[in-house]
Amino acid sequence: MTHANTATQIAAHEQVLHFPKGQEPSLAPNEWLIWSGSADEGGLPDLEHGKHKVLVPFSWWITHHKESDVTKLAVNGQIGVWFAADDDILKHAELIEAGKALWPVVAAHFPIFRDGRSFSTTALLRDRLQWTGEIRAIGDVLIDQLLQGARVGFDSFSLRPDQNTEVALKQFDLFSVTTQNSWRDRRATANI
Repeated sequence: MTHANTATQIAAHEQVLHFPKGQEPSLAPNEWLIWSGSADEGGLPDLEHGKHKVLVPFSWWITHHKESDVTKLAVNGQIGVWFAADDDILKHAELIEAGKALWPVVAAHFPIFRDGRSFSTTALLRDRLQWTGEIRAIGDVLIDQLLQGARVGFDSFSLRPDQNTEVALKQFDLFSVTTQNSWRDRRATANI
């Protein structure tokens, strides 16, 4: 396997904020390289030196998922995919269904913080495609996006490197009552 240039990666904080459904938020080391290679590139980044797991673009996966070295890494839990904000995931529902048995994590990419299409991608993954595994927010992920992200179905966040993880952890304690339904729970109802 030829190895792609690791300079083609998406910057991410050294720690990931995990917030699984029904659990408390926590921080853990970021074990995943977020590779931004194109579908034309054949090789993966070097996974023997540095990080041993890689999130590949879904467009790359579509082209290369049948290659034996890629399949082997996926079966070993070393490959996950990330969806670009403009990926049509419903068009590839069968491929995503097959990925449920392979990918330990999928991610939705925010190319810029004010682009909310990845919220919709995550809601579709949870609601229509019944994704029960980890969904991570990647890219230009700011603390301001955490509560909304948790509501639609994200359960981990790879924050932009300049974000303060201690402040991020406190975001989930800001509100004690939910007034809208979400992926996590139903809204609070008033006793009338």
